[in-house]
Order: sequence, then C-alpha cells, then structure tokens
Amino acid sequence: MKYRLAQIIGHSVISCALMASPHVMAQSGVDQRVKQLEKKLQEIQDELIRIKTESAQTTRKMDQIQETSTQTTKKVEQIQEATQKVEQPQKTAADAGDVSFAEVSEKRTMLFFRGGFARSDEHRNGTTLESRVVPLGAQDQADRNAWYVGAGFDFQLTRDTWGLLPKTEVDAELMFEYKQFGHGVQGNALANEPSILAGAPLNPRGVTVNQFTLTAAPKIKFLHFGRFRPWVIPGGLAIHVISPPSESVTYLEPGVMFGAGAEYLLWRDFVIGADARYQLTAGSLDGAKFGGMTVGGYVGIGF
Repeated sequence: MKYRLAQIIGHSVISCALMASPHVMAQSGVDQRVKQLEKKLQEIQDELIRIKTESAQTTRKMDQIQETSTQTTKKVEQIQEATQKVEQPQKTAADAGDVSFAEVSEKRTMLFFRGGFARSDEHRNGTTLESRVVPLGAQDQADRNAWYVGAGFDFQLTRDTWGLLPKTEVDAELMFEYKQFGHGVQGNALANEPSILAGAPLNPRGVTVNQFTLTAAPKIKFLHFGRFRPWVIPGGLAIHVISPPSESVTYLEPGVMFGAGAEYLLWRDFVIGADARYQLTAGSLDGAKFGGMTVGGYVGIGF
C-alpha cells in the first residue's frame, strides 16, 4: 500500500514537472525577446540622439556659414561703394554743381588771350621824352592810360590743393602782356631831327611809349567742377621792360603782381573770363614808377 502510494505520488510529481516545463520554457523565450527589443530600442534611441546631435552641429555650421556670407557681402558692397567714389569724384562734384560731366573741361593746361584797359601810377619820362638832364625840345608826356593785349598759360598743379581743400584748383600761370601809353608823343632834344643840341630848329619826332611785362604766379581757382570759377593770385613775380628807357638808359624793373578774376565755362574746353591785376614796383626807376593796374577780359581754351 505504501509502495503504491509512493508510486502514485511519484507519478504525480513527474506529471506536474512535465506540465510545468513548457510554461517555463515559454517564459524564458519571452524574456529573451523582450531583452532583444529593449536592446534594439536602445540602439534606435542612441542613433536618434546621434542624428540629433549631428543635425544641431550642422545647423550651427550653416548659421556660421550664412553669417560669414552676410559679412562678406557687406564687405564687397563697401568695397564697391568706395571704388565708385574713387572712380567717379568728378561726376559727383559736377552733378552737385548742376553741370553735365561731359561739359566739364578736364584739360590740365589752358591757353588764354587777354585784352583791356591799363593805367600807370605815374607819368613816364625817358631818354627821348621829358628830360631833366637836357630840358630842351617839345618834352611831351605820354598819357597814364593805356590799352593792353597779352596771352598766357595756366598749368594745373592740383585740383584739390594737394588734398587740403576739395574743388580748389591751384595753377601755375605764365603770362605776358604789352601795354601802349602813347604813339607819336613829341619828345625832347634827342627826339628832334636834327638834334636841338646841334642848333637845329624844333622838329620833334614821334615816340611810342610802351611797356612789356612778363609774370609767373600761382593762381588759385575755386569751384573746380562748376561752370563759374572765381580765382585769385596772391602774389607773383613780374619783370617790366620799358620803352623808351629811363634817362640813365635803364629798361628793366622787377615787381610783384596781384590779381583776381573769374571765368565761365562756355562749352567743353572753352572759357571766357574777366580779371583785374595790379603791378607793384618798389620805389622808382630813375625818378619814374612803372607800376599800375589792368582791367579786362580773356578767352581761353584747354588742351
């Protein structure tokens, strides 16, 4: 009986073990699959984190590239603006003065021709005019008023006073002029034919009283790009040649010239202008002064 009971209990235990074994095996397989899924999910999560990190880095790089591109574009625009200002200063200045750029003369040299009225500070004397050494003959004096003609060159040195004053041009002017104070003026004994000194009767010859002046001076022109351009000569060297010469036969006299005027651009390189100049000489030459003033106009052309 006991043996039978033991067999029954043994068979029951074996049967329970056999029945529990598939369940245990099934549970073990589920656990393995769950672990595999968790592993794959972790791998996917890691991959997503890596992609997100790389995407953020790429976005930062793109932002940096865009910022660099914007800065480069701004620098290029600044360089283009500076280049345009350097290449087109004349056009801008001409537009500011309401002058067409095509009508503005850019020639650096101008030839001009002058003419007008002159007046000497004093009457002239000389070897064949009024004589203080030999007070014989007609001894007439020429008028203090005269007419003059002349010509000259303006050589442009700088259009902006060497960067100090914009639109203020400085030229070097070389100018010469001829003044005539009288023609057929009856002179002294030396201008008598034959000379009164030889006992001849009064028979005066006509004498032409004139003066030649050569000057070199700086000329400052304002409003370089405008049609109307005033100018001044603060001072320049003048050499005067007189005829007839003085009683001591001196015919050269240095001096200083001052001047002011204005010119108007007609078209392209052609200008018209007016000026006033004063010739100052130190003291007198053998009792006569040869300084004086001129007022007139001129016509110029650039080349």
